[in-house]
Amino acid sequence: MARVTIKEIAGKAGVSVTAVSFAFNNPSRLPEATVQRILEVAEEIGYIPDPVARSMSTGRTGTLGILVPQPFTEIIRNPFLYEFLEGVAEVCTAAGYSLMIVPPLEGSVRRAISVAAVDGFLTLGLELFKSTMMVLSQREVPFVMVDGDPIEGVPAVNVDDVSGAYAVMNYVLQTGHRDVAILGIRSGKDGRYQEYTGTLRRRMEGYLNALAAFGLELDQRRIQLIECSSTTSGGQDGFRQLWKKKNRPTAVVAMSDVIAIGAIDAAKQKSIKVPEDLSVVGFDDIALSKLINPPLTTVSQPIQQKGKLAAELLVKCIEGERGTSHSMLNTKLIVRSSVSFPATEGIANS
Repeated sequence: MARVTIKEIAGKAGVSVTAVSFAFNNPSRLPEATVQRILEVAEEIGYIPDPVARSMSTGRTGTLGILVPQPFTEIIRNPFLYEFLEGVAEVCTAAGYSLMIVPPLEGSVRRAISVAAVDGFLTLGLELFKSTMMVLSQREVPFVMVDGDPIEGVPAVNVDDVSGAYAVMNYVLQTGHRDVAILGIRSGKDGRYQEYTGTLRRRMEGYLNALAAFGLELDQRRIQLIECSSTTSGGQDGFRQLWKKKNRPTAVVAMSDVIAIGAIDAAKQKSIKVPEDLSVVGFDDIALSKLINPPLTTVSQPIQQKGKLAAELLVKCIEGERGTSHSMLNTKLIVRSSVSFPATEGIANS
């Protein structure tokens, strides 16, 4: 069946081809009654707009991109993304935008930026690489940074990671733990936390500040750091690495809830009780954190609100409001049942 054209719509509606184009791409240039008549005729004869042609005509795709640094198969395993997307989707629905998740293409974030057909990007947890920023600038599309180090002239949304990380580590130390393992999010720095940027830097800063207040520091003997992917399987792998070591912790401070949940699962597989034998805490307060057994002590951040605020800023930028807002949202310690006083015996050779 031949594709219906805008010329056919124009003939049946008694208007020019230009008027039909305006009705679909820039309806404000026509009287409302004319637009309605054209749309009714288009529906009657089965016209379906070509999205590629439309984007070429308007210079817009009607799509927001969420640029993530992890492979798609990894990022979708993290419930954090779903809660973040809830906030973004609320804005997309109201503003008439679609949504695209943009993972690295063949391992390259730069290549993904270059080919993604979007009107703007939310960069989620993207480390501040100069080459990445350069490609974003070359694309000449607006972007809003989320969970990254703010840069001049670019809107950004973050949470108070330093205070949150300090609060949860301080709570663990106040409970009496001095043998603590930090399960950090994989950074590409091989544990060189001095080189961390963005969210990882801020959370490590909070942890280290709390340790210093108790006269402790990261020494890889009593206070250890192991990096793993921010997934439950990453938490399981991180725990197994810890348990191969001579010096085992009495508490695990995970940089995300999914890592903590994975560590709890791996501990149970070795018949290690949480929190009686091992205390575990997380960060994020995803919905699952209060449903597991035991419920997870963690740091709450307003994930959905963060997604909504970032998307609102991006839509404003796309529509010509060039704001440079740097927003900081609060965090809060949530105490549940996954922490107790350190065990004095019973796990050294488990």
